[in-house]
Amino acid sequence: MSGKDILISVRNVGVRFMSRRSLFNRDYVEALKDVSFDFHHGDSLGVIGRNGAGKTTLLRLLGGIIHPDTGEIINNDASTALLSLQVGFDPELSGRINVVLSGMMLGFDRNYVEENLDKIIAFSELGEVIDRPVKSYSTGMSARLGFSVALELNPDVLLIDEVMGVGDVEFREKSTAVMKEKLLSDQSIILVSHSAGTVKNLCNRAVWIEDGVTQMEGDSAEVVEAYERYICDNGKGKK
Repeated sequence: MSGKDILISVRNVGVRFMSRRSLFNRDYVEALKDVSFDFHHGDSLGVIGRNGAGKTTLLRLLGGIIHPDTGEIINNDASTALLSLQVGFDPELSGRINVVLSGMMLGFDRNYVEENLDKIIAFSELGEVIDRPVKSYSTGMSARLGFSVALELNPDVLLIDEVMGVGDVEFREKSTAVMKEKLLSDQSIILVSHSAGTVKNLCNRAVWIEDGVTQMEGDSAEVVEAYERYICDNGKGKK
């Protein structure tokens, strides 16, 4: 692939969070230390690694929710949406108004969001509840609405955290089926997964992160095989 196909470039990215030890002492935890890879148009990119490797932090970076402390992320005008994240939800406003605000915060034109409003509401299955304040929603209802916004607006890059449950059992089954359909389509997707098998079967490329550092990037089967050998040699993942 040529450089023109690249939607997002991650270059030596690091992220750290402050952790207070006491009133006057503070430490910093490095969630990511040195992560680099290119993401191309049409790729299904799986991100694998043990618990605590920094996978979810990476998704938040790619979604523009947080910014790197070191390195850079180069986004070539690609819109991104993170499934299950309720970006811009104001608890005092209705779900309907929040859909519009959330879509605009994700970078979409207001008219485009409003044109897709009925589809978003239908997929969320919230019915008349959509016109009630979001503060009256359960956690599952808010998650369903956030998921529906990200899914139905069809961003250039769809970011999926597989561990995020959405709504009740029936809706979770429905959302999982849709995610699998997206992964097997030609949409550009980045998937974080604890299942190396899922990445191998559904993604054409993969990135392996260990202790906040990129260990390998490339064909998903090759990356997964290297990761599984490492796990076998070093025991099961950290808790």
